[in-house]
Amino acid sequence: MTTAANTHCTLLVGTSRTLGELVSAMPLVDAGKLVGCVSLDDIAPPAARPMLGDAADLARIVERYHVTRAIVSIPTEQDTGITQGELRRLGVDVRSVTPIADQIAHTAPPAAVHLPGKPIDIASLIGRTPHPIDTDAVRNLIRGKRVLVTGAGGSIGSELASIAARYEPAQIILMERSENALFEIDRKLKEEQPTIERFAVLHDVVDAEGTKAHLRELKPDIVFHAAAHKHVPLMEDHPSHAVTNNLFGTKSIADAAIAASVERFVLISSDKAVNPSSVMGATKRLAERYIQGVQRKKNVTTKFSMVRFGNVLGSACSVLPIWASQLAQGRSITVTDERMTRFFMTIPEAAALVIQSAAIAHDGKRAPVFVLDMGRPIKIMELARRFCAAMGIRGEAPIILTGARPGEKLHEELAYDAEQLAETGMPGIHTWAGYLPDDFDLDALVEDLSAVRASRDREAVIEAIRTHVPEMAPRASVLAEFKSESTKPSGAAA
Repeated sequence: MTTAANTHCTLLVGTSRTLGELVSAMPLVDAGKLVGCVSLDDIAPPAARPMLGDAADLARIVERYHVTRAIVSIPTEQDTGITQGELRRLGVDVRSVTPIADQIAHTAPPAAVHLPGKPIDIASLIGRTPHPIDTDAVRNLIRGKRVLVTGAGGSIGSELASIAARYEPAQIILMERSENALFEIDRKLKEEQPTIERFAVLHDVVDAEGTKAHLRELKPDIVFHAAAHKHVPLMEDHPSHAVTNNLFGTKSIADAAIAASVERFVLISSDKAVNPSSVMGATKRLAERYIQGVQRKKNVTTKFSMVRFGNVLGSACSVLPIWASQLAQGRSITVTDERMTRFFMTIPEAAALVIQSAAIAHDGKRAPVFVLDMGRPIKIMELARRFCAAMGIRGEAPIILTGARPGEKLHEELAYDAEQLAETGMPGIHTWAGYLPDDFDLDALVEDLSAVRASRDREAVIEAIRTHVPEMAPRASVLAEFKSESTKPSGAAA
């Protein structure tokens, strides 16, 4: 009897490590007619026959052999989602299979982010191959250590906790002020890694005394500080909250780390901290400067570092869930400005590189800035078109322009002009040994911002921020940037 499955013309897609597994499994399942194999690393095991080509040949192979189904198995460190995305665009039914080695190691990431109505391969939207994970470096860093993550319920914080839990830590400490978010990440880790010891701490890092008490009791070896306010337009209206959370939250956890003799401390920063045009970006810059300042104090044994990167796709309240919701409601998706560009990275890649950066040795005299290689910036308009295509929309994408919001600028930067970036020996991570002027006054920074943040005087808070981040662009100059860009002749570089 003919079944729906055996009417398929099936293609196996994998690497030298996984194609053999797929071929050996074929007789055990009703997967249809096998037309051949595609190797993504140009090396084919003897069993993988017939070999039809590589990733560049997918369109030709699908058309010639009338492929209707692809069974894909790619190791974690090589899995970008691009191959699966290309096959889906060619109209092929894609089935993803986790390699056996990854199942044993519990390192397989989700193949897609599930948005309302349709799973989307995030990496295929970015169009860039993620950097490989140095699993040995991460394991050597994490194994047997107590790892604390602040903002553990957020997009980056939860991924940091998830990755760290795979590498045999002594304990994962989840610090989060949202009860629901803390419950969810604690539940998720319990399901993913039931043998790993966890400790969930419902706590706001801004509470300095409470933070010191928790770290004194829990004695973490490594701290990843991901807790922060991140929404640019909201922080323009609430600068005192941005100062409180982004600067004084950082001060609280950094001071507590020093008092508890934490070995390593990593601040999650942002490309918006470079020549900031927004309150959010400027307060992240203040956090960077505080970390640089405390590192050069005498008798500080904690080794501090910072990691800068751009936007992460698929995070809570990022563009993809918003666009998916708009489409689900039958509305056009919104883009602020057709010239606007951003650096993008997937959540798993960003979190993995952040953890890898903590494994890079430094002397503890200066707090290095690690800058993640995010490839070329992508136009938001182009990302929107790719998203619509991935959602199955044919023809002209339903996009409307809404105009830039307060604090936004057309193009972000990952480093200042004076920051001469150097290689670290780890793919995807550059470094710059942070410096401060000899006359930098850490106490003055804290006193000035502390004096105004309680006042809730918006203009006074912004003025105090600007005093310590003089490169912060006035709103008028940001508006001028948009105006000057709009006067460029058609075809000029954006």
